[in-house]
Amino acid sequence: MLKGKIALVTGTSRGIGRQIALTFAGNGAVVYANARKEGSLDSLTEESKNMNGKVMPLYFDVTDTDALKNAFIRIKKENRKLDCLVNNAGIMQDALIGMIDKKTIHDVFETNVFAVMELTQLAARIMIKQQSGSIINLASIVGINGNKGQLVYSASKGAVIAMTKTAAKELAPQNIRVNAIAPGMIDTEMFRSIGTEKTTERLGNIGMGRLGTTENVAKTCLFLASDLSEYVTGQIVGVDGATII
Repeated sequence: MLKGKIALVTGTSRGIGRQIALTFAGNGAVVYANARKEGSLDSLTEESKNMNGKVMPLYFDVTDTDALKNAFIRIKKENRKLDCLVNNAGIMQDALIGMIDKKTIHDVFETNVFAVMELTQLAARIMIKQQSGSIINLASIVGINGNKGQLVYSASKGAVIAMTKTAAKELAPQNIRVNAIAPGMIDTEMFRSIGTEKTTERLGNIGMGRLGTTENVAKTCLFLASDLSEYVTGQIVGVDGATII
């Protein structure tokens, strides 16, 4: 589905980002997989060796403007194009109202919002010239519905949703699609860190009765990156199994 396409996926060292990179490579894409820690993508690269596409590790911090620019310079130099950007990198720091400090707000928004804006702008410069492209942002169900104890995180993901809708309108004339995926409760290390008791408790809020998988999210991302979604833009696609928050 992605044969011959060039993609950049951020935050691929684990969880959803890792699975997106593998799914894209398995469908023929050349995937520039981003992570912060040097060497953290060795197993991902190894796993993708026999796939139709390939994974190219790209180490940088998404909050480092100079590093972002250098990454796009490399991609453009090596391929002369960029077909898809997946803004997956993100952090979650929870605190109740009255207990939130300024550093938490700054850290979450710097990664979840400001970096996404910068990455989108850099990708758009390449995509406008080629008059095509797909930008996919990872939002969250809490960015739509909110959730107690997650004022900062839900606000950041709400910003991603607003950003997605605005960018879609602005870039549509250049045939660049911008969509977002809003996962619900996905079975990742981050989600499991809340503990077995809370995990079991929250299963009762999921209509389908189970946690989502990283594959569920990656397959939706594959659709949005492929030509199957060539007339889909400005959409926030929930991958939540009918979760109620």
